[in-house]
Amino acid sequence: MPINSFLNYLLLEKKYSQHTVTAYKNDLKSFQNFCSSEFGDKNIVSVNYPEIRSWIVSLVEDNISNRTINRKVSSLKTFYKFLQKTKQIEVSPLIKHKALKIAKKVQVPFSEGEIETVINSKSDVQDFESVRDKLIVELLYSTGMRRSELIHLKVNDIDFSNQVVKVLGKRNKERFIPLLKSVKSSLQEYLLFRSEIETSESYLLLTKKGKKTYDTLVYRIINNYFSSVSSKIKKSPHVIRHSFATHLLNEGADLNSVKELLGHSSLASTQVYTHSSLGKLKEVYNNAHPRGEKN
Repeated sequence: MPINSFLNYLLLEKKYSQHTVTAYKNDLKSFQNFCSSEFGDKNIVSVNYPEIRSWIVSLVEDNISNRTINRKVSSLKTFYKFLQKTKQIEVSPLIKHKALKIAKKVQVPFSEGEIETVINSKSDVQDFESVRDKLIVELLYSTGMRRSELIHLKVNDIDFSNQVVKVLGKRNKERFIPLLKSVKSSLQEYLLFRSEIETSESYLLLTKKGKKTYDTLVYRIINNYFSSVSSKIKKSPHVIRHSFATHLLNEGADLNSVKELLGHSSLASTQVYTHSSLGKLKEVYNNAHPRGEKN
């Protein structure tokens, strides 16, 4: 089956994570199901663009966002490129497709004050879950790592002597991020509580039952913590990552350095965060320029 060969190619040759491969699989299955219901079990290998266009229209009518539709079509594009590479088709049916327009959203980061308030809250509560939850906030903000990277951290990824943490990022790329002394102390405190949990897991962050933490748990922890200090609509681990990058840039960090810390493959991905630093840039400009407001 071409789809199975394609998924094995992503997993084994491209070294994509199982989570990413599953997303590709779901997108292809969605299109395959559409073709079966609309065109009578038509093989998606031999479809033409009008049939793909009909699928896109149906997604729009189902109120699926343009961003999600573009991601699904991107999965198809990658699939057809694979078919071209393996000489199963000559031309991709999506060769002339143009992505749907997406309104750019400016992500609003947490303020430094909001972050500090959350980290200092409940500092007098000393139990496993409270210490773990506080550590999750500190790790996300001090390293800028992704939620999935946080969840997959292992105990031996923490190098206390060199004060760094090893992070396994997208496409299994490793990077090392410095640890603040305060986070090092929080880690040591957490590990004392962790040692009392009965578990065979090597993962750093656990539930109180000794299992690895999971996406919704981390999201819920962040949302609960920040709901009491921030009125922002979105309160998620990604907003903390966004705050990490924005605050570093505000304080004059080099864009390339922030790129390396975030684990971005291209500078274009990191440049998104410069928009949030515009306010700081205006302040510096007005203070420094001879004809600025302060002068």
